[in-house]
Amino acid sequence: MADFLQELSDILFLDIETASAFPSIQDSSPRIQEEWERKAKQLTASEPVAASDLYFQKAGIYAEFGKVICIGVGFFMYSKTEGNLVYRTKTFAEPEEHDTLLQFRELLERKSWTLCGHNGKEFDFPYLCRRMLINRIPLPDVLQLAGKKPWEIRHLDTMEMWKFGDYKHYTRLELLAAVFDIPSSKDGIDGSMVNQVYYQNGDLEAIRKYCLRDVEVTARVYLCYQGLPANLEMTVINLDEENKDNPD
Repeated sequence: MADFLQELSDILFLDIETASAFPSIQDSSPRIQEEWERKAKQLTASEPVAASDLYFQKAGIYAEFGKVICIGVGFFMYSKTEGNLVYRTKTFAEPEEHDTLLQFRELLERKSWTLCGHNGKEFDFPYLCRRMLINRIPLPDVLQLAGKKPWEIRHLDTMEMWKFGDYKHYTRLELLAAVFDIPSSKDGIDGSMVNQVYYQNGDLEAIRKYCLRDVEVTARVYLCYQGLPANLEMTVINLDEENKDNPD
C-alpha cells in the first residue's frame, strides 16, 4: 500500500483548454492567414465552409493556430492525520499564454512528476510542447522526449490504458465517467463551447471550473483502473479558492 501511495503522489493529472490564437483569422499575420486557408481546404474537402468561420470553430485544436488558455492540474497526497487521500487541484490561466505556460513549467520542475491525461499523448502533451517552443520556453524534462527510450518517458494516458491494445478504440472521458458512475464534468459548458465562452462571454472563470472538473474525472478514472471505488472518500482542496481567500 505504501508503494502505491508513493507512486500515486508522483502523478500529476492534467487537462488543457485551448482557443484560437485570435478571435478572428483577420487578426493574424498574412502568412498565418495563408496557411490557415490551406488547412481549411483540407478540413472541408467534402463540405466547403468559409475559412474565416472554420477558424473560430476549429483553430484551437491545432497548436500552430491556437493557444493554451487554461491548464488544470491535480495530485494526490495521503493524510495520516485524517486517514484518507487528499486531492489538491489548481489552474494556470493568465491573460498571456506565455505566463500560463511559464508558471506551469515551474510546477513541472519542482519534482519528478509522471504526467497523466485523457488522450494526453495525442493532444495535451504535444500541444503543450509545441506552444512552449512557440513561446520560446525551454521544455521541462518531463516533456522532453528527444533521445529518451520509451520506458524513460513519464507519461500516462487514461484513454490509452483503456484500449488494452485495441488501437482503433477511442473512448470519450465522459463515457468512462458514465460506465464507472463518476459525476459528469459537462456541467454548464463542454469543450466545443470554450472558444465562445472565452472570446464572446469573456468568462475565464467558467473555463477554469470546467477544466478542473475534467482533471478530477481523469484522476477518479485512474483510481478505478486500480480497482478503487469511483466514490472513494477524499478531501478535495482547490488551491484556486485558497488563493482567493489569501491573496498574499
